[in-house]
Amino acid sequence: MPQKPLNWYNAIGLIAGLIFALFPIFWMVSTSFKPTHEWAAVPPVWVTSNPTLANYQPLIGTLDGFWVHGHGGAWGAMVNSLIVSSAATFISLSIGGMAAIGFSRYRAGGHTLALAILSVRGIPTVVIAIPFLILFGWLGLRDTHIGLILAYVVFTTPFAFWMLKSFIDDIPAEIEEAAMMDGLSRWAAHFRITLPLMKGGVLATGLFIFILNWSEFLLAVVLTEKTVFTIPVNMQLFGGVFGIQAALATVAALPVVILGLLIHKHLARGFTLGAIKR
Repeated sequence: MPQKPLNWYNAIGLIAGLIFALFPIFWMVSTSFKPTHEWAAVPPVWVTSNPTLANYQPLIGTLDGFWVHGHGGAWGAMVNSLIVSSAATFISLSIGGMAAIGFSRYRAGGHTLALAILSVRGIPTVVIAIPFLILFGWLGLRDTHIGLILAYVVFTTPFAFWMLKSFIDDIPAEIEEAAMMDGLSRWAAHFRITLPLMKGGVLATGLFIFILNWSEFLLAVVLTEKTVFTIPVNMQLFGGVFGIQAALATVAALPVVILGLLIHKHLARGFTLGAIKR
């Protein structure tokens, strides 16, 4: 079926949507290079004529200076966020993937338990934050990478489970059965047949989970103090200092953008894997 040309009113709507979506990014990057007097100037300065890198100073400052004088330490926050988000994403995908196979292929737990798993994510984070603080303090996990990783896994595994389950449901089970008839074990059939077929879905789910972990604030601010503070916690400490916050946000967005570009070939397949039903 030939593709219809883009009508003028559709083109206007598309352009308006792009402007609406991209303007916050433009303003964030622009503000990150503005000198102090242009941060909240009236009328606004869209693109500064006197760009400066001073707003990026927290990325190259010292950790001690950050806590004493309010400068530096942002690079450490970036590293902490990368460690915690990557580890939590990998664990969530592993647990969610195995659970998804069990529910999709072997009907483990039934539909009721599957909904119960998803309902965990429906609990407001603020309700769990204080009990987590007390529990992690008792276990000695407060302000540690392991503690924050475990907290993130609890909240992101239900998403990973349901997204991966939808992708597995769309892969015919007969393919795995044929592989097992050829001599593969159940585990081998899942890892050598099912997993490659849903690679796009795994990458799309992984990117989604990583973004959730990367941008999470409430658990990070409650469960950390001075050792494992993440980039969202670091940003809020510069409240009102718009240029520095914009600079930190610009740098913090780069890992997600780079990751998306690296796997973009698989994202379209992953996001549309469940669109066509058998």
